[in-house]
Amino acid sequence: MSLLRSSLVLVQAFCNQIAFTPPNKTPAKWRYHTEEASVLQIAPLIFKGHTIILWLSAAYEVLSTFHYFCGSLFSTQLSSHVNSVLCPAQCTQHLVTPVSLLGVVMAALGMFIRVRCFHELGHLFTFDLTMYPEHKLVTSGFYKYVRHPVYTGSLLLVAGIAFSHLTPGSWVNECGILGPFSSALLGAMWWVWALSVGVSRAYAEDGELRKLSASEWDAYAAEVKFWFVPALL
Repeated sequence: MSLLRSSLVLVQAFCNQIAFTPPNKTPAKWRYHTEEASVLQIAPLIFKGHTIILWLSAAYEVLSTFHYFCGSLFSTQLSSHVNSVLCPAQCTQHLVTPVSLLGVVMAALGMFIRVRCFHELGHLFTFDLTMYPEHKLVTSGFYKYVRHPVYTGSLLLVAGIAFSHLTPGSWVNECGILGPFSSALLGAMWWVWALSVGVSRAYAEDGELRKLSASEWDAYAAEVKFWFVPALL
């Protein structure tokens, strides 16, 4: 067991909570792209659910570590019962690996990017796509480098969480909740879904922003060609 790992998964859970907490409420009107496929349109709800799951996973890791170090304080029967609940596979190798550490760094960076985007757009930013009458094209901050950096942050967070919670050394893997193949498959499907959400919304946002001022948008799009990663995506 690792106290460092328990601390890091808590840090990651906090980063995720901050990044996926809406900075503003979605107004009753001015929404668009409502024809998006349901599996993509419910992204805010999905991310709310994954936030809950991440906190539960982090709590299990912390409780497992606490039990490992303090289990001797309880009776043998109680200790055995708690251990079987926390870790069905009876494995105690919850470790900080280079991959899990990379995942924490990616999650922190993703959170930072999203929060900076919240600040750049101010009240214009909502989790559901909305076009206010006073909407304007924002080209400062991370928007100087890619057109949709908030989704860059999302992709970093999802990948980082998968690296930390779906790889060897994690509670999910070491306690037999998921095997290596199923963990990798779940992580890949999760990231591809997040990418699909970003691509769908990027197309829609580009179209709506161009309606504000075609000349201004065309000049911006000519200078900032990529959606999520400079010179790549």
